Amino acid sequence: MEVCHIETLGERIRKLRKQQKLTLEALAGSELTKGMLSLIENNKANPSMESLTYIAKRLGVDVSELLEAVSSQELREVLLQAEKLYYTEFDVLSDEFEQLITLIEPYVSKLTQGYEAARLLDIYSRTLHFEKRDGWQVYSDRAAHIFEQMNIIQRRASIGIFRAAVKFAEYDYSDALNILQKERFEIEKQHTFIDPMTRLDFDYTEAVFHFAAGNSNDALRVMESGIEFSREKQVFYRIDHLYRLAAFHAMMTRDEEKIKYYVKKITLYGEFADDIEAVFFTTFIEVHYLNSYEKSHERALHLLEHYDVKYKLGKVHKTFLHLEKGKALFGLNKFEAALVELEKMEIPEYFNHPFDLAVLYEGDAYMALSYVALENQEKALEHAKLAYDNISPMPHSPYKDFINETYEKIRGRH
Repeated sequence: MEVCHIETLGERIRKLRKQQKLTLEALAGSELTKGMLSLIENNKANPSMESLTYIAKRLGVDVSELLEAVSSQELREVLLQAEKLYYTEFDVLSDEFEQLITLIEPYVSKLTQGYEAARLLDIYSRTLHFEKRDGWQVYSDRAAHIFEQMNIIQRRASIGIFRAAVKFAEYDYSDALNILQKERFEIEKQHTFIDPMTRLDFDYTEAVFHFAAGNSNDALRVMESGIEFSREKQVFYRIDHLYRLAAFHAMMTRDEEKIKYYVKKITLYGEFADDIEAVFFTTFIEVHYLNSYEKSHERALHLLEHYDVKYKLGKVHKTFLHLEKGKALFGLNKFEAALVELEKMEIPEYFNHPFDLAVLYEGDAYMALSYVALENQEKALEHAKLAYDNISPMPHSPYKDFINETYEKIRGRH
């Protein structure tokens, strides 16, 4: 990647001097030495304002020209590169975050005003966090301040949601919820109008966090409020995510009528929007329900084989596919084949919600049970303990019950 370079004060002075065909001695004149001017041009010394005014006068330019900030056009070009890198698909992600830091870092001190500056600071802060580098909060605060000044509420809210998500990623669900609610309160208190998409971002995220913290009633209240608001305003941003959340909760409470209702809604949305994620979810939830709740493993396996042929799956989709295939094969007493599928699972680092994690942690429990059937007690206990340790910090769910029961049963046999 070609790295953008910001011209320093010293480089600007040297460029102007050479454009005017002046030697160091000629520009230094009677008030500066040749050595000091050389240090300034090589960024090894900072001129006083008095010296800078003298240099500008000798060059026939205003001081402001020497101190010129980065142009908006240049920042727009940098932002275009940054956005492209930041939104690289997970399946092909490599060193994009390192590239982002290299791209934005030279500009950081110049990012003081305007949308481009704020957005670059926002991306930079998030990237520093993803790369586990200190100090990201400072740049996040600077970005939030500029967005606030410019009254760009959606971007300001996005920063608040990200701050809460940092705690969420640490499995500190209650603290994440508190941060989110505080951010939301402050934004809604200061602004009489919140655009519908920002309102739906808040509703969806708050519902997710409530579920994670074990507050099912509050989660349902916020979720249903978001769905009703979406219908009322005819703004269907986030509606599929809200429906997915509702469908998953209905499945865990075994409310088959609501499962069918929400799956139908998601299917209609997926077909209308040609959304592969929505289509995948409807298939996954049907297969998952057959495997985990109805124990109809043959039907689940048939659906999976049909889906695997019909769609091209990314890494995340394949992880769920391997999980459900493994569970179905286990249920059909094909234990070695089940282990082959379950060992292919890779849980993405960015999966932080206890619903997602609990479902995926089932994989080790099924591996443990498969090893029991194959009379390998040592491997069985190893995977049962791994599933048990992983699920322990998570709130109560049918998956946690299943994993805990599996561990206790295998431990008792060992």
